[in-house]
Amino acid sequence: MSVPAELNYTSEHEWVAITDGVATIGITAYAAEALGDIVYVEPPEVDTTVQAGDTCGEVESTKSVSDIYSPVNGEVVDVNRTVIDEPELIGTDPYGQGWLFKVELSQDPSDLLSPEQYTQLTEGEG
Repeated sequence: MSVPAELNYTSEHEWVAITDGVATIGITAYAAEALGDIVYVEPPEVDTTVQAGDTCGEVESTKSVSDIYSPVNGEVVDVNRTVIDEPELIGTDPYGQGWLFKVELSQDPSDLLSPEQYTQLTEGEG
């Protein structure tokens, strides 16, 4: 399982890439593998205000339905429409074409995990 070093993570298995005050968010390869074949995704709508830790969407697989939690505070400024039509991208390219949504940050996130911390978390769950 890959844990890209340039990203930050949450204990709910989202990844976060922050560039110029905008966070790109997706679910990790660990989460995608645990979910299995992803058949549906419902990200938050553009212009929605999200709060770190709050549910803001869902991902459905052949195994279960899982909530998507916002890892940051801010306003949704973009949604990956491609994954709505091709949800399998979340499983095949979770850190690339499988990103879910982007948030303009209203404050710097404080509770994100480093790649090392996330690796320790997932090794403890495995």
